[in-house]
Amino acid sequence: MAASPVVLGIESSCDETGAGIVRDGRLLAHVVASSMDEHARFGGVVPEIAARAHLHAFGPVVRQALEQAGLRAAQLDAVAVTTGPGLSGALQVGLAGAKALAYGLGLPLYGVHHLAGHVAADTLEHGPLPEPCVVLIVSGGHTSLLLVRDLVREPILHLGDTLDDAAGECFDKVARVFGLPYPGGPAIDRAARGGDPKAVPFPRPLTGGPRGRDPYAYSFSFSGLKTAAARWAEGHRQRGERLPVADGAASLQEAVADVLTRKAVAACREHGVRTLVVVGGVAANSRVRALAERRCASAGIELRVPPMTLCTDNGAMIAAIGDLLVRADAPPAPLSLTIDPSAPLEYAALQPVA
Repeated sequence: MAASPVVLGIESSCDETGAGIVRDGRLLAHVVASSMDEHARFGGVVPEIAARAHLHAFGPVVRQALEQAGLRAAQLDAVAVTTGPGLSGALQVGLAGAKALAYGLGLPLYGVHHLAGHVAADTLEHGPLPEPCVVLIVSGGHTSLLLVRDLVREPILHLGDTLDDAAGECFDKVARVFGLPYPGGPAIDRAARGGDPKAVPFPRPLTGGPRGRDPYAYSFSFSGLKTAAARWAEGHRQRGERLPVADGAASLQEAVADVLTRKAVAACREHGVRTLVVVGGVAANSRVRALAERRCASAGIELRVPPMTLCTDNGAMIAAIGDLLVRADAPPAPLSLTIDPSAPLEYAALQPVA
């Protein structure tokens, strides 16, 4: 009986350089080098700095992943790499490195959608995804509700997406207004621990329409919430009052978690789905997790959330998709594979699996 294929995954879409190794759904190695500290003084990710950091980190993270797995490069069977969406220069560095490895080792290469990788991250902790399941992706640049059947063979159905600011983007921007450090999501979460989530009546965007007649029932919009938080903070400053940051952070976090979990549970009910999977960087938020647990338990829905280390960008999630593609006998990509910085999420791979 032949051994299961070993897949190396490479992630470089933003400010983390990740390398992961997966065999038959089992995580063998998971290494991430972050350039976040280099971006913090600018209050956000600087694309040129990110690309340069990937260039320096690529070799070391791949070597560390191989060492962690106790493998040599010659024992790899395939290479998967994020081809989009993401920062153009950052994606180019990861793809160039993955192509060099695939060509040099004579291995098949798979181009992977970054968001599909987030979905697959959960399989490394909880096993194969139930078919179907509802997936809530919440990250710095994306907030989407998806209906997923076979992740690598069937098209991914979008129930709703963000119309403007994503949840993580809202956290980052409001954190800056509140005088909190970058990245904003973890800073808001920390500050909220000492605050009252009912202190400020922040709005719950796009939650008013009746199901079935509201075209935005499962869409998201957090720009208005961001503006409301900014105006609340400015009002305190204009009156010369101390800004109650903890109350503002707790109230903002409660509003975001309320909208996300309310829509996700409603989508499960409407589509008769018994499992909700929450993934992406904002899935690490303590209030999002707690409220999702409570509402899913009340609705009789199984909740699956990856461990914190697999919520943020990483190579393990890309290896997980690559592993699924290899086991599904998906055709590899040609070495002429290119990046797509704004790739829509339709299939997990560059092309649908036959």
